[in-house]
Amino acid sequence: MMSATTVTQSSYEAPVARDSKARDAAERELMQRIREGETDLFYELVRPYERVVFLSAASILGNDADAEEVAQEAMLKAFKNLSRFREESKFSTWLIQIAINESKMKLRKDRRHLYESIDNEQVNEDGDYIPRDFADWREIPSEALQRTELREALSKALASLPEKYRTVLVLRDVQQLSISETAQVLGISEENVKTRTSRARLQMRDALAPGWSGAWQGA
Repeated sequence: MMSATTVTQSSYEAPVARDSKARDAAERELMQRIREGETDLFYELVRPYERVVFLSAASILGNDADAEEVAQEAMLKAFKNLSRFREESKFSTWLIQIAINESKMKLRKDRRHLYESIDNEQVNEDGDYIPRDFADWREIPSEALQRTELREALSKALASLPEKYRTVLVLRDVQQLSISETAQVLGISEENVKTRTSRARLQMRDALAPGWSGAWQGA
């Protein structure tokens, strides 16, 4: 016999699962209709993912203008190649992967360095970041995150991260992708995702630390 807790938990989770399955089914139907010629439905398919595509591109390119251009290119490439999408992963994961690949291609083409290292950054002999201690930038009190000064500092700190850390941080902490989805998008192992995410969070904390004891806590 089910306990009251089990019944309550099942009752809570079942609608969520059904909603997810319904969304997946609707998305598959949209893709099929687009493949069959209803191309005007493509925007409806990609509209929920416009923000994540843009932010994924921006995390690599470092500026909004280039990110917007690449996001549009990624959407166009997804449209042209939709017939080749085998649905072995989520459509959103595939679309983000296209955006990231396009962003990296643009960087190589332009031969620009669009980010700068954190001041006084510590690295080991392999070039990996060494945190000053084991705190995490997400430990900042939530009420402080409402301050304009800190929001601006967060944006500046994120922009200062090396690309491989900035990208994984956007995917994990901003877009809330799972470890496995992030690994698939970036083409790296799940263990590597965990390592990069941890180091990215620590770099964010260290970048924010100089102002933490003063201006951001003021009235």
